[in-house]
Amino acid sequence: MAVGSYAQRTDRDFVRRGNKLYADSLFVKAEVEYRRALDVNPQSMEAMYNLGNSLLAQQKAEEAMKQYQAAASLIPAGGRNIAVADEDKMKLAQIYHNMGVLLQSSQQLDACIEAYKSALRNNPRDHETRYNLTLAMKQRQQQQQNQDQQNQDQQNQDQQNQDQQKEEEKQEQEQQEQQNQQEQEQQEQQEQQQQQPQEQQDMSKENAEQMLNAIMQDEKEIQEKVQKAMQEVQPRRFEKDW
Repeated sequence: MAVGSYAQRTDRDFVRRGNKLYADSLFVKAEVEYRRALDVNPQSMEAMYNLGNSLLAQQKAEEAMKQYQAAASLIPAGGRNIAVADEDKMKLAQIYHNMGVLLQSSQQLDACIEAYKSALRNNPRDHETRYNLTLAMKQRQQQQQNQDQQNQDQQNQDQQNQDQQKEEEKQEQEQQEQQNQQEQEQQEQQEQQQQQPQEQQDMSKENAEQMLNAIMQDEKEIQEKVQKAMQEVQPRRFEKDW
């Protein structure tokens, strides 16, 4: 394509070409035409929105979200003193609807619900958006219930772990007490075994002394008896006159 003919085309020409390619599921080629439209008119809300659709069809979610946000920022949000045209409201409703779909697919349900609500504020009669909003709210409720159940399961598991740890500590303490008792009994047995030879030795020494004293007493008594007998027996003398 010549540069001159490219410059003569308007952004709407490229958007129409992109829409035809998009309808034929040629999403990559459609993306090219929408980007050409933005080269001609960087403020083309329609080109941004359709570019977001083509990127979403290619599963380029993050890039698609940027295009939707950029397109939404080009339309006045409305307010007490700002009137928003019905056509712009319909465009905003479509943008927020697609943002909600993208967020819902990635399970970003809080942001998804807000996007659907924004879409309904601009087009309250969009039943598809209302259905998607109801579904997203149910999904969030189920997600919260699952999270609560997971938290409860985790608390139960933590309690079981604590109970098991306490039981193990109790068993370990009992085993330690049993071991200490066994060691004490062994020590007492060793002390008794060490004490018995000394007691036996002391008893043997005492018996020996008793026996020795008995023998000495017997000898003393015998000597006393001998001495007494010698005193009673007088030697004979010869009475011969020499």
